[in-house]
Amino acid sequence: MAPETVSEKPAGATAVLVLHDGTVFWGHGLGAVGSNVGEVVFNTSITGYQEVLTDLSYAGQIITFTFPHVGNVGANPEDLESVTPAARGCILRADITEPSNYRARQHLDAWLKANNLPCIAGVDTRRLTRLIRDRGAPNGVICHDPRGNFDIPKLLAQAKAWPGLNGMDLAKDVTCRQTYAWNQTRWDKGSGYGAQEKPKFHVVAVDYGAKQNILRCLADAGCKVTVVPATATAEDILRHQPDGVFLSNGPGDPAATGVYAVPEIQKVIAAGKPVFGICLGHQLLALAFGAKTYKLDRGHRGANQPVKDLETGKVEITSQNHGFCVDRATLPKDVIETHKSLFDGIVEGMRSIDKPVFSVQYHPEASPGPQDSHYLFHRFTKLMADQKKKA
Repeated sequence: MAPETVSEKPAGATAVLVLHDGTVFWGHGLGAVGSNVGEVVFNTSITGYQEVLTDLSYAGQIITFTFPHVGNVGANPEDLESVTPAARGCILRADITEPSNYRARQHLDAWLKANNLPCIAGVDTRRLTRLIRDRGAPNGVICHDPRGNFDIPKLLAQAKAWPGLNGMDLAKDVTCRQTYAWNQTRWDKGSGYGAQEKPKFHVVAVDYGAKQNILRCLADAGCKVTVVPATATAEDILRHQPDGVFLSNGPGDPAATGVYAVPEIQKVIAAGKPVFGICLGHQLLALAFGAKTYKLDRGHRGANQPVKDLETGKVEITSQNHGFCVDRATLPKDVIETHKSLFDGIVEGMRSIDKPVFSVQYHPEASPGPQDSHYLFHRFTKLMADQKKKA
């Protein structure tokens, strides 16, 4: 398909998005001044823009919000999913809405500036989303300059030169640098975040880019959580004597991260520990089982993705953020597919027949999103409880 016609710069434009095929979108700049290159994707969530922007799975990506009203609840320190965002910018249809919420502590524009995230508003996001849908997620450059000075040929060359996410290990960029303990539980309207002071289980969470609400859900389910870096060895993990091991979400190509992660995951499985993986953790588990992964053209990103549980027949509305998935045809005979996407049929969950190991492609912590899948954390604690009985 030929690129869109490059339009002339309109009067007053202070931001531009340049795609690698030469398509140009003009708008006005918000957030930080400057430019970033990345993969341009879209997210269909209608709430939780702050959680989306701080999800470390968006490392290397520029996020297009399909929902037009962004900024209406402002920003606050309680809704962060990471301390430092890894996304490279955001694209909006309308200007940022003035905050109107009792929890707001900051205007979203000020928050974007403070976190060095450039933003372009005034873009026809329906058109851009259709382009991504029809052609796949493109590489692009977002640039915000209040003076309106743009070197389009230079920006286009930058977009073309960016290698893309295939073969890129980004987990090393976003993981924690050292091991730490976590006991904070989920947020409550009356009291805010709580603390798990009487844990029944000890879980080691391998941080490939973990969202904080995932750790909160583990703590809420009765777990003491020890978080270790993505590069942790099986020896590093097992020396904590965990009841179970959690493999987190994260960005990039699972095959690239798997070079160092998969051999360690295989050793953890061989040790007989219950293992629960989500998103990138799900993909790495599949690689550890001997299956393969591949890149989707447009990925799944949003808080409204239908998934069918093939073992119960129930349909869950899930929160998702991934650009890679597991190749069904390569799953070994001792691994059962448990969940399936009702959008495009990809593998959304699996479990081992003879080992206490399971995973899902989506985000059961739901931040943002529905809470249909919180039962998975309790499925994990049941596995740990059953293993304790056998010991």
